[in-house]
Amino acid sequence: MSTGVVLLNFGEPPTADREAVVDYLERIFYSNMDIEEDPDLTPEAARKRAGKLAERRAPGLIEEYEEIGGGSPLNEQASAQADALETELRDRGYDVATYTGMLYTEPFTDEAAERAVADGHDEVLGLPIYPLCGPSTTNLSLDHLADGLDSAGFDGELHEVSGWHRHPTYNRLRAENIREYAEREGVDLHDEDTVLFFSAHGTPRYYLDEGSRYDRYVEEWCAGMAGILGLEDYELGFQNHDNRSEVAWTEPDVEEAIESLDAERVVVEPVSFMHEQSETLSELDIELREEAEEAGIEEFYRVPIPHDDDRFPSVLADLAEPFLADFDPGYFQFRQCHCRDKPGTMCLNAPDPDWE
Repeated sequence: MSTGVVLLNFGEPPTADREAVVDYLERIFYSNMDIEEDPDLTPEAARKRAGKLAERRAPGLIEEYEEIGGGSPLNEQASAQADALETELRDRGYDVATYTGMLYTEPFTDEAAERAVADGHDEVLGLPIYPLCGPSTTNLSLDHLADGLDSAGFDGELHEVSGWHRHPTYNRLRAENIREYAEREGVDLHDEDTVLFFSAHGTPRYYLDEGSRYDRYVEEWCAGMAGILGLEDYELGFQNHDNRSEVAWTEPDVEEAIESLDAERVVVEPVSFMHEQSETLSELDIELREEAEEAGIEEFYRVPIPHDDDRFPSVLADLAEPFLADFDPGYFQFRQCHCRDKPGTMCLNAPDPDWE
């Protein structure tokens, strides 16, 4: 049995080329047009509005890419992760090939689906590199993969994994990454003048009102990290985007949260990010640092993303293994996904009666 494992991702332009950045932004705005909740917005009008929003946002994003070296390293790091996963799975004895599929930049998800079908795999596994399940990331990526496979005439079995932020080794490697970074920098996380600050990618309130549990997943993961690190107190902020003034986002906003801190130093941990990208290298390292300095915080530290941690391929392989070995995923604590209304989509988010 041969399996194509498609690592699903968001994607970012690898260069600051204006045309590439505008196209990238237009795809994002168009695919998320539902958040404007305008029943009169036709597909043609939506496409036109997405183009205008992209043109307006492009100069700022191009500037960000230029500030971080001319483009995003996300795609390169994602490709390395796919190669490492393929090696790990083959070492475990599985006949697999891995592919990367991006929502908004090449290689696109439908292109990855076409390659997997052309390579003659009997089954395909969709594995998002988003630990925290969200509708505009995890679910949308899985939708694109399923559509791409259908268009390519795939007649095998498709397996889907969604949220996996509760994987024990993933939590351990992230906590140790924070601790080891603090030790290298000579920072005591338990000092009363030091704050561990979690910065999570924001999401429009629209998705939460529609039933997404993304914000709850963020909160429980931060609490878990603090527990592993032996910390009672920490702060959380969301990296929101103000491209659409009429759209409400998650709270508290990261800038407002950092301004409210009463601390001499802050250690920022980017929640859920598994690649360095503009949201870490620019929004945190440059913009949030400036906000912190203006707020009187004397020392600002940002924990690097452990995208090349030696344990990460093993984490991904653990997530894939039940489907490759053909045993009940429930043995590895997988459950039917609550956030994706499709039977057979599995996640590690056990039911919580308080969330019903």
